[in-house]
Amino acid sequence: MSDGPELIASAPARERNWIPLAIAAAAVLIVAAVVIVVMERGQRGPTVAAVNAPTDPYAVNLTISALQMSESGNLAGSKVTYLDGHIANHGNRTVTGISVQVLFRNSAQEVAQNETQPLKIIRTRDPYVDTEPLSAAPLKPGDERDFRLIFDRVTADWDGVYPQLRILSVQFQ
Repeated sequence: MSDGPELIASAPARERNWIPLAIAAAAVLIVAAVVIVVMERGQRGPTVAAVNAPTDPYAVNLTISALQMSESGNLAGSKVTYLDGHIANHGNRTVTGISVQVLFRNSAQEVAQNETQPLKIIRTRDPYVDTEPLSAAPLKPGDERDFRLIFDRVTADWDGVYPQLRILSVQFQ
């Protein structure tokens, strides 16, 4: 019988196994690299064509009208600018794609921003506006559709006047 508390011998110190920690760190680095690459591809600037680039010959058969602009904020705290309009095909061919050049000008009427985007048609309006490529619902001769162009950034030099739209290329069925 012992008069004092019994001492428990501590377990011998174990060597730490670093392999699982190294694998976890490598996995985190790989995921971070993939995210960065995907984000850079998504953030590449819009295509830019020369201001004096020729328009597509079929463009004379396509009428753009009823332009309206709007803005909204996004979760990142920046503004998104929308350019909505209406396009009509007065030609004799079915159109499956249109690339438009959008020229934002400054107060001196110089081009302050030049973007080329594919024209996307509005598929639904409720509960929110949803767009799709023109190839999903080709524009047949005599057809008309509403469209939307989206700008994640518009230069601060823009004078606020509606931008100029030019049809640079047209794809057919």
